[in-house]
Amino acid sequence: MNRRVVITGLGVISSIGIGWKEFWENLQQGKSGITPISSVDTSNHFTHLGGEIKNFKPEEFIEKGRASFLSRATQLAFAATKLAVADAKLNISKNNNICVCLGTTNGPTQAIEHINDLIALHNEKEINSQSICKIPTNSAPAFLSTELRLCNSNFIISTACAAGNYAIGYGYDQIVLGKSDIAIVGGSDPFIRFAFTGFNQFSAVAPEKCQPFDKNRKGMQVAEGAGILVLESLENALKRNAPIYAEILGYGLSCDAFHMTTSTVEGIAACMRKALKEADITIDKVDYISAHGTGTPTNDKNECAAIKAVFGPRYKSIPVSSIKSMLGHTMGAASAIETITCALVVKNDIIPPTINFETPDPECDIDCVPNQARRHAVNIALNNSYAFGGNNACLVMKKW
Repeated sequence: MNRRVVITGLGVISSIGIGWKEFWENLQQGKSGITPISSVDTSNHFTHLGGEIKNFKPEEFIEKGRASFLSRATQLAFAATKLAVADAKLNISKNNNICVCLGTTNGPTQAIEHINDLIALHNEKEINSQSICKIPTNSAPAFLSTELRLCNSNFIISTACAAGNYAIGYGYDQIVLGKSDIAIVGGSDPFIRFAFTGFNQFSAVAPEKCQPFDKNRKGMQVAEGAGILVLESLENALKRNAPIYAEILGYGLSCDAFHMTTSTVEGIAACMRKALKEADITIDKVDYISAHGTGTPTNDKNECAAIKAVFGPRYKSIPVSSIKSMLGHTMGAASAIETITCALVVKNDIIPPTINFETPDPECDIDCVPNQARRHAVNIALNNSYAFGGNNACLVMKKW
């Protein structure tokens, strides 16, 4: 029950970089991955931009013949996993006490959309097996475990946009409880018509740019991506001389029990307090907060109010940034990619910016690290994530 858990491998597939090195470099430069959408017809929508991954080639990670049987969510997840495993210098054949837990919001939906189009638009009477194989929600961790011959526990968690943090928390528990020595965890989501249309109908999508915490913010921008981490018991990592990015100290979960789409200040604050309590960290020790920071008016206002409620007068001295301003909102992958960001922040003492910040908002008067990365000593980082249904998750990381 007292096992320590460290992060030893990072894998990212995103609109601003494939592999953590390219991703991290572009984060520091404040590069935007938002481009005109090409995978979905947006002619009947209010907005036309998103965080698509333009240069992802599945065949670079998966045999071409097999890749066609996989949903894009699974392709992204497996590619990020291969990157993370290689980064951790992990020889899986020598250690099979490895659990898998991934998060997703819309994992199989792209396949369902395709089948619907075949039936409704093209009057197809039979659907081929390739399309059917892409439907199960758990297809990503199932394929990953099958391909890598991982025979321990295998899970999918679908708590919407907090799913990545939930999956990381579950993997952390598996190691702390001694059920696994290593956990492959994270999240993956594709760019799909369903999500893009839905958020447009909510009037929650910014037409030009995502501006978290800005007074004139107009919304989020839908994106895709995958973030995978290798977690290990400290004992196992030291035994094999693995690279260590950061230590996970604990996490907190809460449910607002209030509204399907709007988070509450009380629920967000409770989540952060639970995480700090489990990690045995006082508020004066927190050096950086990775915000959920979607750029929607209500989310940003409530998140800032919750930070003020938890940290009191100290809130203005804690840097808080939102990388969604750069790569968009990757749904179930978002908090996993943001956990990777936090690991790199505590490793390098560099905080990525919140780009597109122009006009201060009195209701969001935090230090949002506007527009330029900042060198700043970070020993403790918090990663906030909130989701439809009131599902909140906060992860605490420490410099190794």
